[in-house]
Amino acid sequence: MSSIIVCGAGVVGLSAALLLLRDGHTVTVCESDPAPPPADPSRAWRSWERPGVAQFRQPHNLLPRFRRVLADELPELIDRLVAAGCFEASALLPLPPSVTGYTPHPDDERFRFVTGRRPVVEAVFASAAEDAGVRVLRGTPIAGLLTGRPVLPGTPHVVGVRTRAGAELRADLVVDATGRRTPSTRWLADIDAPDPRTESEEGGFAYYTRYFTGPRQPERRGAPYTPFGTFSLLTIPGDNDTWSVTVVARTGDAPLKALRDPACFTRVVQACPAQAHWLAGTPVTDIVAMAGVLDRRRRLVVDGRPVATGFAAVGDAWASGNPTAARGLSVGLTHAQLLRDVLREHADDPARFPPAWEQATERVVAPFYQDQVLADRARAAEMAPDRIADATPVATATSGFGAAAFHDAEVFRGLLETATCLALPQEVLARPDIRARIDAATAHPARAHPARELGPPGPDRARLLHLLTT
Repeated sequence: MSSIIVCGAGVVGLSAALLLLRDGHTVTVCESDPAPPPADPSRAWRSWERPGVAQFRQPHNLLPRFRRVLADELPELIDRLVAAGCFEASALLPLPPSVTGYTPHPDDERFRFVTGRRPVVEAVFASAAEDAGVRVLRGTPIAGLLTGRPVLPGTPHVVGVRTRAGAELRADLVVDATGRRTPSTRWLADIDAPDPRTESEEGGFAYYTRYFTGPRQPERRGAPYTPFGTFSLLTIPGDNDTWSVTVVARTGDAPLKALRDPACFTRVVQACPAQAHWLAGTPVTDIVAMAGVLDRRRRLVVDGRPVATGFAAVGDAWASGNPTAARGLSVGLTHAQLLRDVLREHADDPARFPPAWEQATERVVAPFYQDQVLADRARAAEMAPDRIADATPVATATSGFGAAAFHDAEVFRGLLETATCLALPQEVLARPDIRARIDAATAHPARAHPARELGPPGPDRARLLHLLTT
C-alpha cells in the first residue's frame, strides 16, 4: 500500500481520502482554510467560513449518481446526510403532466437522491473522515511540490509537498483536489514540469440565487432546470427545510443584471407558473450573484508522456464546467472512486500509473465534461438576445430527445438518466427502443418543440424586460 497526500478537504478530496484509507493506504489531507467544521453539521451554513471555496454558498445538487456511488462505497454517508437534515427524494417523480402511462421499473430506486447546501454536506463528510481516522491538516496551504529521483527519464517525479510554513510532507502520490481554482499549474511549473494541456472557454452564464426556508419543501411542478428564452430557472431543495431559486442569465446581457435587485428577481420568478410557489418561503439571503465561470479541462499526460509522475488531479482540479447542471460533485465522486480503482492495479508502479489514470479518466468521466460543454454552447446560443425573434431551437446532436420526453414515459426516463449523470446521452440514444420512440414521438409536427405545443411557461423577452424595469 502507498502513502498519499490529498490537497484539498472539500467533498471530493475527503471522499477520495475515505476510499483510499479503506483500501489500506496511509492518507493525509492538507487544507488551506484554517476553520474546522462545526460539530453539528446542520449549523455549518451559519457558522463555517471557507474562503478557499468560491462556490461554498452557491447552489449545489447531489444527483442520483452521487447517491449511487455512496450507496456502493460509503453507505453510512447517506444516513449521516439525512441525519443532518438533508433532503431525500426520487428525481423520477413527479412526472410531467403530459407524460402518462408510466410503468414502474425494478431499478427505479437508482433515481433517488439526497441533497443539501454545500456547507452542510461538506461538514458531514468532514465528520465522517475524522471518525474514520483520516488525518486532516487544516490551515496548511501548499507552497509547492517536492521531487526525487525520476522514474521516467526527463520527467519530474513528485515525492511530496512543501507547506507554506516550510514543512516537508513525503508521500508516494500527491492528489490535487483543490477545485476549480487549483494552483497546481504553478506547482508543476516550479518543478520544471511541462505545461498541462489545458482547454478552456467561458461558459457564458451569470447566476442570481436566493435561498429560502419554510415549513416544508416546495412541491415540484416543473423540471429542476427550466429554460425560458433568454434566461433559465434552477430550483434545488436543500437541507433543514431550505431551498434555493436561481435565475441563470447570459453573461453580457446587461438588462438582466437588474436581477441583483430582490424585487426584480421576485417579479421574474413570479411570472413562471411552475416555479412561482418556490418564493413562498422566508428569504434567508439577499441575491447571491456569480459569473465568469470557465469550462476548463487539464490533461496531465501530453503526447503520451506524463508532465510529472507521483501526481494526479481529481474532480474540479482536473475539469470543471458550468455549475447549472449540478454535475460537479457527482462526477467528482465518480472520479474519486475511479482513482481508488486505478491505484488498486498501479499503486506500486509510478511509471505506469499516469497513463492508466489518464485512460481511465478519459473513458469514464471525460464524456460527462464534453457533453456539458456542448450543452453549454447550445444553450448560450439560444439565450442570445439578438436571436430571440427567431424561435427556432439551436440544433444539437440530441435534438428531438427532449421533445419526445414530454410525451413518452420511457424516453422521459432515459432523458432523466442523462440529466442525473446515471448515463450519457449517447448511451441512452444507442438503445434501439429509445431511438424508435423518439422518432415516433417527434413525427407529429407539433411535438417537435414542446414549448410551442404546451404554451410558454414563463415571460417572453419583451415581458421579461418589462418585469426588470417596472
